[in-house]
Amino acid sequence: MITNFFVLSPRGDTVIAKNYRSKSGVGAHERAHTEAFFRKVKFWDGVAPGTPGMDTTSGLDSGKDSSSAETGEGAESKESVKRFGDAPPVFVMPDGYSYMHVKRNGLIFGCATEKNVSPVAVIELLSKIAKVFKDYCGTLSEESIRKNFILLYELLDELIDYGYPQVTQTENLKAFVYNEPIVVSTVADTGKMINPKTASASAVHKPVIGSVDADGKKTSLSANQKNEIFVDILERLSVLFSNNGYVLNSTIDGCIQMKSYLAGNPQLRLALNEDLVIGRNTSTNYGSGVTVDDINFNDCVNLSEWEHGRTLSFYPPDGEFIVLNYRMTGDFKTPFRIFPSIEEVEPNKLEIAIHVRAEIPDNHFGANVCIEVPLPQTTTVASCNVVNTPGANGVNAEYISQDKKIVWTLKKFPGCSEQTMRAKVTLSGPCTSQIRREIGPINMNFEIPMYNVSSLQVRYLRIAENMPGYTPYRW
Repeated sequence: MITNFFVLSPRGDTVIAKNYRSKSGVGAHERAHTEAFFRKVKFWDGVAPGTPGMDTTSGLDSGKDSSSAETGEGAESKESVKRFGDAPPVFVMPDGYSYMHVKRNGLIFGCATEKNVSPVAVIELLSKIAKVFKDYCGTLSEESIRKNFILLYELLDELIDYGYPQVTQTENLKAFVYNEPIVVSTVADTGKMINPKTASASAVHKPVIGSVDADGKKTSLSANQKNEIFVDILERLSVLFSNNGYVLNSTIDGCIQMKSYLAGNPQLRLALNEDLVIGRNTSTNYGSGVTVDDINFNDCVNLSEWEHGRTLSFYPPDGEFIVLNYRMTGDFKTPFRIFPSIEEVEPNKLEIAIHVRAEIPDNHFGANVCIEVPLPQTTTVASCNVVNTPGANGVNAEYISQDKKIVWTLKKFPGCSEQTMRAKVTLSGPCTSQIRREIGPINMNFEIPMYNVSSLQVRYLRIAENMPGYTPYRW
């Protein structure tokens, strides 16, 4: 199936590499191959070198004009302003191997194969390996992998045999793994800043098996850890606004994710909103409640009580797992709204104003907010000015000349507040209608802790039967 497996750091260093099969004694995970692979991923130009003349972004990049009407210098200038996105997860390199990769926490989990394999199966395998690494190390980072490379190589021996996946479940691997993980330093305690009743962010960054600290002292789970299970509702919003602030398209891709540290594998019961409706054209008796377009469940979930009580029962597997995924489209209140304006003050000078309004309650905030404003390729210089607003922290705006874009970041964006950024842009020539089209689209990424847009809620999470040794309590 796969020839080799490797993990690359954000700098391109090979953190872990394992060869499962190779011809002529040279594996594609060798240093020269991984360096070439990393350069291709880092500086993706839209062409897979293994297939001459093939542009893998054709038909996918809306910013690319596929028309062949232009020739000569006009075509060359248009070619120079092409903007290519991230490298696709699968592409061919000149060495004849097909490379596939996923990105997790800044790390690249990749592999190469000379066979005609299913890309979806390989991508799923790479995602499973990243999940198992996180379960056994507690946290997924370059430091944790370097400190636990002996354990991870042992896991790779059990996960994959001669390039074929064998055992990929965390709980099933416990019987074959004997090394103990070394716990790296935990992240800062931010739990009380958000909600004093929740556990700190570092509480979930623990291995699923007994571990040792950096000094080699044993930190047994049975001695130092309670029977705990952590529940998160994670939602990814994709919203497209028009230039006047109206919503053109909006979707929510969400999931309920858990991480279990429960001993004895007890049966759990999870209840969601009683008024949850699945399918917009479905007639139900739940009234006007939360409506999702579709939903799918983990294989471990028992759905016998789902239809009449919106209750799930399951035996949680060890480590991190997703109980269910759901998708929602249509009208919902977006947490932020963006209002841009462009004014041409001189033939070669523009003034751009970006006004962002947070429409979440004032007891919530947006974290790690990043707003990117692409500028024309003829931009020579741009200066940014941010209007200071009370409550906002870590506000910074700068022009990245290499990428021809303005990056505006806010570490904390309070709810029910507004932020404004103004930029003065100087062009090398007069501003034409074609150049104005190169401004945008504006892209905004953010996180909102302890808040979900869909209003999906967990009513309760209980142990199905009274078991000796379990005293459940809420944080």
